[in-house]
Amino acid sequence: MKEVDARGLSCPEPLMLTAQAVKGADGPVKILVSEPHQKMNVEKYAKDQGKKSTAVEKDGYFEVVIG
Repeated sequence: MKEVDARGLSCPEPLMLTAQAVKGADGPVKILVSEPHQKMNVEKYAKDQGKKSTAVEKDGYFEVVIG
């Protein structure tokens, strides 16, 4: 599984990294972000691309898996 660690980055960097990873992936992509609004942006991007996503809050960050 491809992983993108976008924790601590400012918008729109997490979303740009997500888009790049999803386009080049042949399987699920795991995105790590720091802020709730970044999690929501990544989830919205996945939905807009016709993909499903699941999000889990970890210890101080969010893990979003786009499948």
